[in-house]
Amino acid sequence: METVVNGHYVRVKKWCASCEHREVDEEGTRICGLMQLKVKGEFVCPRWQLSSGLQNAGMSGGKVKQKDTKEIILK
Repeated sequence: METVVNGHYVRVKKWCASCEHREVDEEGTRICGLMQLKVKGEFVCPRWQLSSGLQNAGMSGGKVKQKDTKEIILK
């Protein structure tokens, strides 16, 4: 499976789940918003675009803390 790197150096798998045009109906089925077809999760169309949420992944500056001690592990 192909991966891409967003502007914040986070690797993202290139598939339907990471596409800007992905829609999910009330039954949980993925639909390509461009082609209006029901698709499987690993489907990638030629017009795949990185979703806006994943474009911003890695920019928040969050912290990872240890669950029990609340000690900061990663900044």
